[in-house]
Amino acid sequence: MKTTVAIIEDNAGICEELRHVFADAGDITCVAVCRNLQTALRVVPPLAPDVIIMDIHLPDGSGVTGTARLKRLLPVTQIVMYTISEDSEQIYRALEAGASGYLLKSTPPSELLRSVREVRQGGVPMTAEVARKVIHSFRRAGAARPPVETLTKREEEVLELLAKGFPSGEIAQALQIGLETVNTHLKHIYGKLHVRSRTEAVIKYME
Repeated sequence: MKTTVAIIEDNAGICEELRHVFADAGDITCVAVCRNLQTALRVVPPLAPDVIIMDIHLPDGSGVTGTARLKRLLPVTQIVMYTISEDSEQIYRALEAGASGYLLKSTPPSELLRSVREVRQGGVPMTAEVARKVIHSFRRAGAARPPVETLTKREEEVLELLAKGFPSGEIAQALQIGLETVNTHLKHIYGKLHVRSRTEAVIKYME
């Protein structure tokens, strides 16, 4: 089954480039291209795409606000921010709003396609520049906060890899455990942290 994608981006040239990248992929179908937030809020929800590629700076509002509104309407849809901004505050605001990934517009097409496939499988894709900022903040926060007592050592290992953007399959390989075991750990982590998604789990753990 093909992955369906909606693009929310005000730059016509970038929209066309993304449309061609997805068309050439074979396993990804672009179902909508919206140039502003109001159009996106009207057009995208009925389509319920698997993934949304979201710009942060839109002519009629913030993509972060749009992410929060669309996640309320489409809780299963994964939203990947696609922007020129490496600002740490923007990154966290986007993740808190419900984004599952954060890519820079300098990302090569092959990496963009990999990220769309990864986020569909439960991963948290980020470009290297963004990942470094997140990991740095994660470590800094980790040194300052008390440990999360309710998580086991293995659950903390799973959560740390999750924070680095590893999908479930790569977490299983890194820890040399089965994929089903990873999913069981994730289920326990969600319950202990009182969250419903990978992004919420990472944010709460970093706090």
